[in-house]
Amino acid sequence: MAKTLKSLVLATVMATLAAIIGWSVASAPASAHGTGPYHFGFKKSKNGSFPSIAEEGFMDIMKKHEAIFLGNTAHKELYLTFDNGYENGHTARILDVLKEKKVPAAFFVTGHFVRDQPELLKRMVLEGHLVGNHSWSHPDMTQLSAEQIKNELSKVEQEAEKVTGQLDMRFMRPPRGIFSERMLDICRRIGYTNVFWSIAYKDWDVKQQKGWSYAYDNVMKQLHPGAVILLHAVSEDNANALGKIIDDARKQGYAFKSLDQLSVKNYR
Repeated sequence: MAKTLKSLVLATVMATLAAIIGWSVASAPASAHGTGPYHFGFKKSKNGSFPSIAEEGFMDIMKKHEAIFLGNTAHKELYLTFDNGYENGHTARILDVLKEKKVPAAFFVTGHFVRDQPELLKRMVLEGHLVGNHSWSHPDMTQLSAEQIKNELSKVEQEAEKVTGQLDMRFMRPPRGIFSERMLDICRRIGYTNVFWSIAYKDWDVKQQKGWSYAYDNVMKQLHPGAVILLHAVSEDNANALGKIIDDARKQGYAFKSLDQLSVKNYR
């Protein structure tokens, strides 16, 4: 009886505190819901070897929620993806190169890009590229409620549909690669496949551009079968190096494929 009374008192106190501070399960930060947050990171590939993703502590979570970061490692195939948080004057040239080389890509766009660059967004769709969701305002999505996550994604969908007439977003990339099991689960339940990467380098700082050869070397030295390549479209280095990256990767026997051809069942 005393134990029951103690439990009742404790429950009442917790309920009172919740009412005072406005806390609820639905709006608690991600740390209160399962594992994470994690920052997607790994030891880079060298000389055709595979990066250390399979050794990282979040691997089981990635598999459980069918997140993409790698294609079929038995084949020399590459998946080219770009993050478009904002426009820095280089996306049109990137599209020109992709069109010339007949290479498909996926562009992950934010709300800012959708509203600011409707013509580029239309061009991506018209030229056969995938447009993915990079959230409306580029927040740490592990700190958002389920409803807030849905709003971040649905606003991009709705605004993109107004521009392109298409509402077929199936892929999303968490801003800054920050994720939690709860966040992955929410996104998957509303129809998204979370997309990460197996090749990347520090290319997003527009004040630290070092020339096309720097971009070229950083990508080429990491090439491995099944790679999902992350590049930021704000980088002038990336735009200038892209054509040679494509040509020389093909010389090594690699083929570029669209992200929607990738299956999580292909994981090594």
